[in-house]
Amino acid sequence: MKKERVKLTAAEKSELFAEGVITVILLLLLNLSVVILINLTILQNKNLVNGIYFLKRTITFAGGRHLWSWQNTFIIFMGVGDLIVLYWRLIRRYHQMQLRHVISELHYIAKGHFDHTISFKVKTDLQKVIDSINSLVDSTVNAINEEKAIEKSKDELISNVSHDIRTPLTSIIGYLGLLKSGVSDPADQQKYLNIAYMKAEQMKSLAHDLLEYTTLKSTSTKLNLSSLHIFSMLEQVAAGFEFEGQEKGIVFNIEARPKNLTIEADAEKLVRVYNNLITNALKYGTGATQINLIANLVNNNEVELRVENNGAQIPADSLKKIFERFYRVEGSRNTQTGGTGLGLSITKSIVDLHHGKIRCESDQDWTRFIICLPLNLKSEQNPGAAVV
Repeated sequence: MKKERVKLTAAEKSELFAEGVITVILLLLLNLSVVILINLTILQNKNLVNGIYFLKRTITFAGGRHLWSWQNTFIIFMGVGDLIVLYWRLIRRYHQMQLRHVISELHYIAKGHFDHTISFKVKTDLQKVIDSINSLVDSTVNAINEEKAIEKSKDELISNVSHDIRTPLTSIIGYLGLLKSGVSDPADQQKYLNIAYMKAEQMKSLAHDLLEYTTLKSTSTKLNLSSLHIFSMLEQVAAGFEFEGQEKGIVFNIEARPKNLTIEADAEKLVRVYNNLITNALKYGTGATQINLIANLVNNNEVELRVENNGAQIPADSLKKIFERFYRVEGSRNTQTGGTGLGLSITKSIVDLHHGKIRCESDQDWTRFIICLPLNLKSEQNPGAAVV
């Protein structure tokens, strides 16, 4: 937005005009007094008068023109001086008015309008003060918005946790109530016990994920860095899901370029990232037949890790929200898939701790989770975590 100069009020314009008129009157009186005093001084000194006439007779210009009289010359100098004084006084008063406007804006901000910025500009050093005030206002607004976002986030977290705990807890109480009331059929008893146990496991999983999520968000979280041979780690991770993959008809493909690629990372946390992404692919990648675990050395400073599956496409409007806590893509909320809605949030938090970035791409053929990590984390400055 283009800033305009200070707009003076009608009263200020009148004040500025009056300042100019008074200054002109005072200068005219001063000039008149000076001329009278000089005239009296010269007339009382005959030698000075004779010297002036002699100087005028001896100094001539082409065409026989003589010098102006000393009165005309002096009046011109006084006129120039008067203009300088008039300009100085008007500019000085105008700057005072600008300062009053700035002070007025500060009082307005101090009354609680912390999102208000000073919209006009000046051509003096006062502009630096205005810029500093606007920067302070912007910082304050950002801090307030962040605080509101944190409070909203806390409220949403409490609401989501309460809902996700209440749902299985209600089921547990209901089925235990049926058992308490006396169910004679052993098959029904076993069925109710199995359901109650499954719901209890869901609550345990939610509590575990929630604890891990809050721990990762803590600024005191430490990374236990070690040198990881990526290909070997991917083989071990894939082996842990081999049985489940066979049941679903899914084949794991592992690739690392170069094959001896190693990075500095927290092994336990990076394995958790892969576990979350593979679990996500197995649960929600409907129709998938392949899961690819790929690691590529991008350059001397960065490595790219990919987890791909050729299952169902993730809707485009869900890609930007997929890493938000408790967010689930439409169609994935059912009792068969389970899940707490925290897995991808935990994944992103771990990647952030490693000073990396994660994104998701999905089309009709492949869904890809792409992670970019620094090759040597020890040389990176990571303000969000302590490295040990």
